[in-house]
Amino acid sequence: MSKSIIDPFPPLPLKHYFSIGEVSELCMVKPHVLRYWENEFVQLNPLKRKGNRRYYKTEEVLLIRKIRSLLYVEGYTINGAKIRLSNDFDSFGTKTKSSNNSDTESVTGKAYLEPGIKNKLLEILSILEGKSSCD
Repeated sequence: MSKSIIDPFPPLPLKHYFSIGEVSELCMVKPHVLRYWENEFVQLNPLKRKGNRRYYKTEEVLLIRKIRSLLYVEGYTINGAKIRLSNDFDSFGTKTKSSNNSDTESVTGKAYLEPGIKNKLLEILSILEGKSSCD
């Protein structure tokens, strides 16, 4: 498949943790595939609570979207995706110093944001600041 195909994902709600069902819908991947990927990709390590329920952080949801794109859109194998991720990202899903990709910021310690998210957040902030100045 062509790399120019854009995978349309639903927007991420502003939450800290997501259940496996929510992640399944947000990333368009079935829960059993997510559980399999946990075994294959060391970067995926959801929090497990009572009853072995999985809760994924926002960074992990973004990483799952990246894995899905590598496998389903760009045509990587599992091993190829592992290599690509280990070259591009550290275990927290942040850009490493050695990676040099112009479409993402390579600032160590800051989480990767999908293109457009920062602008949307700044727009929301300006709206909120405008309302607070009227009070």
